[in-house]
Amino acid sequence: MMSVGRDVPPARSRGALRWVAMLVLLGLAAYTYLRRAPSAAGALEFSGATMGTTYRVLFGGTAAETDREALQRGVDSVLLAVNASMSTYDERSELSQFNAFADTTPVSVSAPLARVLTQALNVYRATGGSFDVTVGPLVDVWGFGPTPRDTIVPTAAELDSLGQFVGSDKLKLAGGTLAKSDARVRVDLSAIAKGFGVDAVSDYLLGRGYSNHLVEIGGELRARGVNIRGEPFRVGVEEPDPDRIQVRLAVALDNRALASSGNYRNFYEVGGVRYSHTLDPITRRPTQHTLLAVSVMHRECAVADAWATALMAAGPERAWQLADANGLDVLLLIDGGDGRVNERATPGFTAALRRNAL
Repeated sequence: MMSVGRDVPPARSRGALRWVAMLVLLGLAAYTYLRRAPSAAGALEFSGATMGTTYRVLFGGTAAETDREALQRGVDSVLLAVNASMSTYDERSELSQFNAFADTTPVSVSAPLARVLTQALNVYRATGGSFDVTVGPLVDVWGFGPTPRDTIVPTAAELDSLGQFVGSDKLKLAGGTLAKSDARVRVDLSAIAKGFGVDAVSDYLLGRGYSNHLVEIGGELRARGVNIRGEPFRVGVEEPDPDRIQVRLAVALDNRALASSGNYRNFYEVGGVRYSHTLDPITRRPTQHTLLAVSVMHRECAVADAWATALMAAGPERAWQLADANGLDVLLLIDGGDGRVNERATPGFTAALRRNAL
């Protein structure tokens, strides 16, 4: 059997906002049983590339082997459509064209893009700005963008200047149109698009009659139905260790999605000060708190994806308050000093934990 880290590695977000801390647990019941089951059982799985990372689809029920090719073509088509709408790396995409539009006139947007933007703006408002899809210029100036910059800490004047066109309050979504109050505003959906892609694939499979499946893109997951043993699919939460990949605990996903965010791998140091890639859009600076990683369970993966990023930026105390105020099921992994990692989980998340699943 392939190792956990080699088969489904954690993936860095394309927007460099976070390091995804989730991976499918290959040693757990669903996948282990599938690997050992006779081929006549008709168990099915497939994987591929998308959004600068990988995807995996795992079926819990039986599916004829002849369905594999058609199903994967269908999934690939769904993911190509998501990229064609939301990619910032394809200059022909719908989002890239909006970003390049040097005007404040409202433009029509597709229903999928409007849906993702609605979800993003809802989390932006609920967190008072801790989740912000216009934060790209800040990511770039701090050296975590697609074009690395020398590790020179930006000045307060530079950050204030960027504030003129950073902030989701500068976007107006209404009646199927999107406008920006400053022509320099650009939108990056890296912290929510993978989750949306997971939801889109899951909805496609459900529409084709496959009600038992697990979908994963770059570490973000959504489960529907049960695994091949008739139990909820199980996935793993990674140990927040920058030097190795190790599963800390398992989570049973009972018709839920799961997304994670962490700041323990991607950082640099200048003058003895550590600068994490997790930026707080409110202060416009890298976070300096003790929260190492966040995992969020939700019905929709896109929403879990956005909230994981937002809570990571917020820090341990405010993240807990936001989770409570918004009825979220979360797990916080907090630096306890001396190499200790403290866990804080809501009752709903605690109920899903499976500590002895390995």
